[in-house]
Amino acid sequence: MSAPTPAPLDLLALAAHPDDVELCAGGTMCTLGQQGYRTGVVDFTQGQLGSRGTPEKRMKEAAKASEVMGLAARENLGLMDGEIANTREHQRTIIRQVRRFRPHVVLVNALETRHPDHHDAARLALDALFYGGLRKIETTDPETGAPQEPWRPHHTLHYMQAVPFDNPTLVVDVSDVWEQRLDALQSFESQFFNPEYDAGADEPETFVSNRNFFDWVEAQARTYGYKVGATFGEPFKYHRGPFGTDDLMRVLENEKAYR
Repeated sequence: MSAPTPAPLDLLALAAHPDDVELCAGGTMCTLGQQGYRTGVVDFTQGQLGSRGTPEKRMKEAAKASEVMGLAARENLGLMDGEIANTREHQRTIIRQVRRFRPHVVLVNALETRHPDHHDAARLALDALFYGGLRKIETTDPETGAPQEPWRPHHTLHYMQAVPFDNPTLVVDVSDVWEQRLDALQSFESQFFNPEYDAGADEPETFVSNRNFFDWVEAQARTYGYKVGATFGEPFKYHRGPFGTDDLMRVLENEKAYR
């Protein structure tokens, strides 16, 4: 008996590595989950080249973080870390998941980043999202094997990574879920600062595993939160804006905190 097609997701986050979403958009995922939206994550790799932990541990950490964030779905494509090539084969792998979940909004890695995998994943994701809307590119559902209908999300945003955006399109107030967001991030105890993690002798301190980086995550969230009158905020850049509206007052219904 074939598996049923899952209900569409309101938002799907695509990521080069397990933990990219938790680090850069974890608060947004937690907030949407609390608001009753269906959210999901598709990780491209298992972080096989990570200096700490193992791919198997990363999968367990991702499962724990998914529960904390209240995700409706999470998949891992099993691509090789460090080899996120923008090939048609890789595009089709992503297209199958996007057509399967039919998200209204998609989040992707930043195009300007410190880690080459991140911008490679962003370029791959953007091309896959475009081609996924073409009828002549045929795919089958990865679970049921049934032919899939084309799908292209209505909105695509980049989450900010190590290189700050010059001018974010919007900032999501994540103040009410900040502790939950930290719990999701620290689910990846092998990757980020976690005083309870016992690192092995062959696991060096990395750019993201030390306490200073963890403090920087909070400082950055406070910086962007302050810009919109919130304690903590997560910035995003709309891909190929502007976006249109026929109801300006609904888009701007919230009062601006600082004028």
